[in-house]
Amino acid sequence: MMKNFLTVCILAFLSAATVFSQNKKEVLMTIDSKPVYASEFERVYKKNLDLVQDESQKDIDGYLKLFIDYKLKIAEAQAQGLDKEENYLKEFSKYRDQLSRNYLFEDKVAEELAKEAYERGKEDINASHILIRVDYEALPQDTLAAYNKLKGIRERALKGEDFSKLAKTYSEEPGAKETGGDLGYFTVFNMVYPFETAAYNTKVGEISDIVRTSFGYHILKVNDKRARMPKISVSHIMISDKKGARTFNPEERINEIYTMLKQGENFESLAKQFSDDKNSAIMGGKLKPFTKGDLRAPEFEDAAYALKNPGDLSKPVKTDFGWHILRLEEKFPMETFEEQRPELEKKVNEGDRSKIVTSATNKKIKEKYGFKKGESYLPFFDSYLGDDILKRKWVMTPIPADQDKTLFVIGDKKSTYSDFAKYIEERQRTTRPYKLKETLLVDFYDEFETEELKDYFKERLEYENEDYAAILNEYRDGLLIFDVMDKNIWQKGKNDSIGIQEYYNKTKQNYHWKQRVDADIYAATSEVLAQQVQKMLGEGKTVEEVKTALNKGDKINVLITPGVFEIDQRELPNNLEINKGVSKIYPSNDSFVVVNIKEIIAPGPKSLEDVKGKVLSNYQNDLEASWMESLHSKYKVDINKKTLKHVKKQLK
Repeated sequence: MMKNFLTVCILAFLSAATVFSQNKKEVLMTIDSKPVYASEFERVYKKNLDLVQDESQKDIDGYLKLFIDYKLKIAEAQAQGLDKEENYLKEFSKYRDQLSRNYLFEDKVAEELAKEAYERGKEDINASHILIRVDYEALPQDTLAAYNKLKGIRERALKGEDFSKLAKTYSEEPGAKETGGDLGYFTVFNMVYPFETAAYNTKVGEISDIVRTSFGYHILKVNDKRARMPKISVSHIMISDKKGARTFNPEERINEIYTMLKQGENFESLAKQFSDDKNSAIMGGKLKPFTKGDLRAPEFEDAAYALKNPGDLSKPVKTDFGWHILRLEEKFPMETFEEQRPELEKKVNEGDRSKIVTSATNKKIKEKYGFKKGESYLPFFDSYLGDDILKRKWVMTPIPADQDKTLFVIGDKKSTYSDFAKYIEERQRTTRPYKLKETLLVDFYDEFETEELKDYFKERLEYENEDYAAILNEYRDGLLIFDVMDKNIWQKGKNDSIGIQEYYNKTKQNYHWKQRVDADIYAATSEVLAQQVQKMLGEGKTVEEVKTALNKGDKINVLITPGVFEIDQRELPNNLEINKGVSKIYPSNDSFVVVNIKEIIAPGPKSLEDVKGKVLSNYQNDLEASWMESLHSKYKVDINKKTLKHVKKQLK
């Protein structure tokens, strides 16, 4: 948590959107001959001018001292090799990946697909389909045979043969013989993207072209299209009709519960007690908002949408899951694109549409930097890879120099067969099983090319985009600042129990209690109640006895705060008379306060345990001050006075 907080502070201290190009090459100072440019100082000063509370730090010379300390810490972190540590490199790489996504082209493509999904989501489609299965790694002749088979079926359907009968006869979808290929109503994201696209692009009553998906080849017939309904929220009580050890009739039980509800019994209580949908039962039967098609239970959805007003009950409804009673909770308006946008873009980037996003991004990177592919890699790798690759146990052997050809070139960066081989060796461990080397190679090549394209883009981005470079550099430095402070100050101080004790012994005169009281503070809602508190305390009643007598049921009439308080603490009334026993009544805001002082404690020193947090903080501040003195001695800082004068003029 401390790390996140510090990172935010450093980013606030440093981040800026623009760079002063006129001072980009002007050296403000050198630290051991390493240049620090005026543009960086100007950027951070201008950005943080409104954030600085201390007026002395708004002075350029005062701010420059802070900036020098900051740069010295960075120099020391690098000298200690913290920029080479595995955890640092891992966290920095993760941030760079996240940041660079804001500059990649893929967000624009994802937005276009999200808008398309939003428009499609305004309709539900009812369709039937016929599937001829084709394995992902099927041989070309098998793929062609499946395609031609479906082509013949489609021609028969176009000539007027009954689509449902054709599906029952030929479709290889499980259950097609019973359903005739009927998929019911579905909407956007319910089906794989190519199938969904075909459905939305086909008119009612027409038959689509042949569509290839990961399942095989499909044709579909669109039976109906309807406007998508706004979402609603309902609660339900479900009695399962699955056979089991139960001794009652499910239909009779649901009717009994319905009668109890009509007689005024509490819906939530009955749901918790009787509903077989345990996930919703604990919530009093409440379900997440849905629209038609989401639940794949038409009878349930129809009954829900037939309810008019919140609180209305349905009669018992039968579905494939059992018997239900529904209660309408809320009707929602149709969401706008902006309201749905985060969820839509998340689904786009996580589903099969992500391949389209990746493909479009790759294309734009290739166009921007140039891309040249070498000769076909398949013949070489087909013989180079042993069959162990299909068992995910292949071990790379060195590729002779005369065979280590260029796989592709992105801009000025060349990727070779050896680079690809190393990727294959690593990637095989986390891949799914493959039957054919050729399929594996094509998939791995696509992944490798994508990674190399994005890596090249990220590498070039730091040189091409000043905004990105500045933010990335600031985060890089922020991580180093945290690590160097943690190593040299925070952990050192935290773990140095002897040093903390010695520091406390030397400075304990700074840690003193003022006069204190051990007291119970009674804050009553009325003066009459405060008088009752005084009376009961005078009779020797305990805190618990007062609380029990005056706080009835759920109503809190008197709030009691026991403890030891310094006499100026805000919990105590202003101008409290410090005497043992029960005080007078002190009006305070909307309360009437009585204080029962049990003991008066004279001023005295605070123990280390009392102030350990404050002592540790002060000890670490002293450590940091000494450390900074050593850094100023270790590193030679030379300020270019001419540049500083120019900077001051710029910033006035």
